[in-house]
Amino acid sequence: MKKIGLYLDCTPPRGEFQINQFVLNAIAALPSEHFSIVVAYSSELWREYLNNYHLRTIRVPAGFWGRAICLVWTKLGLPVGLWRKVCPTFYPLVRTFQREQCDLWVFPSQNSRSYQIPVPALGSIHDLMHRYERDFPEASSQREFKYRERMFANVCRWAKGVLVDSEVGRQQVAESYGAPLNRIHVLPFVAPPYIWENTTPPDFDSRYPLPAKFIFYPAQFWEHKNHKRLIRAVSSLKKEFPDLALVLAGSPKNAYESVLQLINELGVAQDVHFLGYVPDEYMPELYRRARALVMPTFYGPTNIPPLEAFAVGCPVAISGTYAMPEQAGDAALFFDPKSVDEIAGCIRKLWLDDALCASLRDRGRIRAKAWGREQFNDRLRTIIERMLESNP
Repeated sequence: MKKIGLYLDCTPPRGEFQINQFVLNAIAALPSEHFSIVVAYSSELWREYLNNYHLRTIRVPAGFWGRAICLVWTKLGLPVGLWRKVCPTFYPLVRTFQREQCDLWVFPSQNSRSYQIPVPALGSIHDLMHRYERDFPEASSQREFKYRERMFANVCRWAKGVLVDSEVGRQQVAESYGAPLNRIHVLPFVAPPYIWENTTPPDFDSRYPLPAKFIFYPAQFWEHKNHKRLIRAVSSLKKEFPDLALVLAGSPKNAYESVLQLINELGVAQDVHFLGYVPDEYMPELYRRARALVMPTFYGPTNIPPLEAFAVGCPVAISGTYAMPEQAGDAALFFDPKSVDEIAGCIRKLWLDDALCASLRDRGRIRAKAWGREQFNDRLRTIIERMLESNP
């Protein structure tokens, strides 16, 4: 019997937290006759999720001194190999991991733990957009660039294997850090469990008074999410479609104020509806009521909202960059995220063409069934088994 460890090291809301949930579900599904499981977690917020599984769990707070020494070590640029040799002598977190004597530890978050803790590790690299999309403030600072470069290079150097979301992501990791392709494993994302909920929360209509027909985009207001070109596209169509409405979900921070300023300048304040942060239980109904998801993001390789839309039968239009065509196949319309005209063209088609929307709904549902939790779980098990069979 092989022993597998899972380290959960992030907190809500969406994004990386969802990815951790996907992997938790898959690890819990490993057959108990072949695998024993231990789940380590850093935040008490995981407790309510872990209560749904019959798994052995351990809380592993980072600890002040070990974390402080690690930070100083990193800032001084001292060798990672030496750190891995000496850290068990003073870092309780590391000793906790080593004491479990796992054959493999899975790190679904992309962070430094997968190489700083000297255990056999399956690390994660979700995106390298700091390399491929340098124009955005959230990735363009030298500090952020150096941090991500150091982290990802070390993950590739020290982890036994690396998880990526797509074949494009696999090639990007290989060309960026020289990691052998046979150590980079493709595990595409799946729609999160909450999206399959069919019941509407009783307070939905009072909480979210929506237009009868609307385009939907759930995303934090980072510059790379490209809200401004989407809003310009909507503005360009208002004379043609006076009832055109855009609904945005996401916390009012980051570039939110500049988005609001653009809306007021274009005179479309009555046509753009802000919902703020939306709890998971309300998301399925938003997708069900939307005319379409339109997602003009610059970042990839892939994203989770199209998978959510496919699951509930919401038509999708998305940026045709990186691995998004690989992710969506024939179940979406694609556009150049730099082109307001192309974004507007896709909105026009979706707003007018009922047959197109029906076709996209059907194709999205087919795609959601073809790659869901069962397929994700099977793929992760295959990756783990392959790594356990390989030489260290």
